[in-house]
Amino acid sequence: MLNVIAVAIGAAVGANLRYGISLWAAQRFGAAFPYGTLLVNVLGCIVIGALLTFAATRLTLSEPTRLLLVTGLLGGFTTFSSFGYEAYALFTTGNWLSSALYVLGSLALGLVGVTLGVALARLITG
Repeated sequence: MLNVIAVAIGAAVGANLRYGISLWAAQRFGAAFPYGTLLVNVLGCIVIGALLTFAATRLTLSEPTRLLLVTGLLGGFTTFSSFGYEAYALFTTGNWLSSALYVLGSLALGLVGVTLGVALARLITG
C-alpha cells in the first residue's frame, strides 16, 4: 500500500507542476506552439537521466522513494521522460535497431492512435 500512496503523491505533484509550467509558458511565449509541453518533456528527460544515473551509481533509493520520484512525479509530469530514458538505454546497450524502432514506432503509433481517437469521437458525436 505504501508504494501505491508514493506513486499517487508523486503523480499529483508532477501533474500540477506540468500544469503550472504549461500555463507559464503559454503566458510567456504564447499558445500558438506547445512550448509548455516541449519544456516539460525536455526537463523530464534531464531529470530522469540524472536521477536514474545517480540511483545506479551513487544513491540508494528505496522502492517507495523510486516509485514516488520516477513513476509518480516524473510519470505525472511527463511520460516522455520514461520514453527518452528507455530509448537511450536500448541504444547504449547496443540495441540501436530496437531503440530506433521504439522511437519511430512510438511516434508513428502515437499519431495513429490520436487519429483513431479523433475519428472515433467524431463518429460517436456525429
